[in-house]
Amino acid sequence: MEKPKTKRVTIADVAQASGMSKAAVSMILNNKPGTRLSAETSERVRGVAKKLGYRPNAAAQSLRSGKTRTLGFISDQVTVTRFASEMITGILRAAEGRDHTVLIAETFGKPDQLAEAVTQMAHRDVDGLILGFMDSRQRELDLPSTGLPTVLVNGLDGNPSTAVLPNEYESGAKAVQRVIESGARTVAVIGQLENAENLPETYPSITRRFGSIQAALDKSDLEVVGHWVLEDWNPSDGYTATTQMLVEGHRPEAIICANDRVAMGVFQALAEQGLMPGKDLSVLSFDDEIIATYLRPQLSSIRLPYEEMGALAVELLLDGKLEPVEHQIDMPLIERDSMKNH
Repeated sequence: MEKPKTKRVTIADVAQASGMSKAAVSMILNNKPGTRLSAETSERVRGVAKKLGYRPNAAAQSLRSGKTRTLGFISDQVTVTRFASEMITGILRAAEGRDHTVLIAETFGKPDQLAEAVTQMAHRDVDGLILGFMDSRQRELDLPSTGLPTVLVNGLDGNPSTAVLPNEYESGAKAVQRVIESGARTVAVIGQLENAENLPETYPSITRRFGSIQAALDKSDLEVVGHWVLEDWNPSDGYTATTQMLVEGHRPEAIICANDRVAMGVFQALAEQGLMPGKDLSVLSFDDEIIATYLRPQLSSIRLPYEEMGALAVELLLDGKLEPVEHQIDMPLIERDSMKNH
């Protein structure tokens, strides 16, 4: 037997229960300016509405305002990998805090699907778009003309646009300063990406990260005993580079790794030589993925602020702050056990 549908609570119901007119209740619940009702009365009406379970009619509000209170988020793999899932958390929480919902679409890393996803979001009358990227790259997006306000997260377009990125300009300097504070006198850097060296303008975040590291090293008294360029950022790449470095007789007092996956391979190579991070030398990394807490000892890492980037994108959209500029989010150093101290 079907359960009867629950009757929707209306403004008329709230008016009857509160002893107010429908016009007065409507002004209070829709936050209309110009009402002469007291704050005490307004609070009482809102309390009655909450008790009855009143919810505004979204369709009616949309007709009145021309807004659907819905944002579109299009991902190029963010939704299907674990690495940047906090971006979605930041977007959803910020949207909820502003009484908006979010529609999510995934392109699975296929550029030709992006235009179609944007068009589909426009057909669903979203109020704005957030495009989130797994890899912080500069792309030629060639988006269809929809008139929708758009913010990019963790990526850049060849055309000027509103973008939110991690502050890689300062991240490398922060890593070098922490190495200095550890008391190290020699350091190796493992992980500049080969493609980023060849095409620096295409990989802005990586280029900025390693440019910042190099500039800070140039100003320091640290002796650089190795700077290893990798084809990819996987544990096997970090392992191979570290093994080769030790075989060649280089024994740095600190290692700066490109990211946590590289650091995982570095840990393995060090363990095979009986060396322990945090005791025999310092190891510092970037990104602060979940594996940083699984390694033993736990890995100190400079965190990619995915959640904060997603939240800021929502705020920029809803506040109409859509100048074609980059908004940089600080990357905090998460201290764990892999760094030595004086």
